[in-house]
Amino acid sequence: MGSAEALVPITMFAGGFAMIFGIYYLKTRQNLAMIEKGMNPKEFANRPAPYKNLKWALLLIGSGLGLFLAYILNTYLFMGMKGHDHDNPAIYFSLIAIGGGLGLFGSYVMEKKWWEERERK
Repeated sequence: MGSAEALVPITMFAGGFAMIFGIYYLKTRQNLAMIEKGMNPKEFANRPAPYKNLKWALLLIGSGLGLFLAYILNTYLFMGMKGHDHDNPAIYFSLIAIGGGLGLFGSYVMEKKWWEERERK
């Protein structure tokens, strides 16, 4: 094993350790800052996230619709064009991103409406 090959596991171990230590350190600092301001950190730790599943569902539905639309466009619309002898991956990636973004935007609109109704009561 060469010296460059030995650096890979060492770097991966050091990077993993630094990531775990950094997350723990920052979480501890956040809790201490909350205590200094008179807040209870345990109240915020287990707070429910409303519409979390809705956000994921709309993201995946939008991505799936974008992928399906890209397939339909590539198969039926772009096949007749000159020089089109293979799939166009740019269409797939762009429509997946657009569909996912539309799904997240729909989730945002629904959550915003829910929060506004909740504040009125």
